[in-house]
Amino acid sequence: MEQAVQQQILKAAEIVEDQVDAEIQRLETMDEDELEILRRKRLETMKKDQQRRQDWLAVGHGSYTELPDEKAFFNECKKSDSVVCHFYRDSAFRCKIVDKHLQILAPKHMETRFLKINVEKSPFLAERLKIVVIPTIALISGGQTKDYIVGFDDLGGKDDFKTEMLEWRLGCAGVIKYNGNLSEPPTAGSSKSKKSLLGPQKKKTIRGGMDDDSDSDLE
Repeated sequence: MEQAVQQQILKAAEIVEDQVDAEIQRLETMDEDELEILRRKRLETMKKDQQRRQDWLAVGHGSYTELPDEKAFFNECKKSDSVVCHFYRDSAFRCKIVDKHLQILAPKHMETRFLKINVEKSPFLAERLKIVVIPTIALISGGQTKDYIVGFDDLGGKDDFKTEMLEWRLGCAGVIKYNGNLSEPPTAGSSKSKKSLLGPQKKKTIRGGMDDDSDSDLE
């Protein structure tokens, strides 16, 4: 069995090596016109990426921002395709833990808007989105709440979960670009099934009514 595995690894390595060699050969045999076309395409891609980054910065991406009221929530969700919004309460100490992790992730994932809003200052919004457990993180894409992270159950059920665990969970919901392996959480030993961790919950529109999905409060 071990010998068969080693043979498979060697075979895979040979395939990758052959692909690299073929690409090197292709680049070496290119004439100046082909190289210039390749260079221009690469430059154009870099320019588009830079412009997109500037557009994101212009609407607040790259920072973890507190919203003053419910109106601001709807305005910000209109500006960004992907939004992560933390519904918090000052008296809930676990919200401080969420703040710490989202402050780290916001500048790392420029493609997503990271927000927070006090549920006590936004009762209409909290009721409309059926926010019961604090903290709750709403994961919004294209104007719809794709998923919720309710409490810490999806993050290992412990207060000392790593930022990578939350990053993985956001990646499972598709609200950030995750470069790791979505099929396995970065922290081993979780008793949660992959179905409960990976599968998005009920898809709900911000403008429409919400199905009740309440739970007991952590506090």
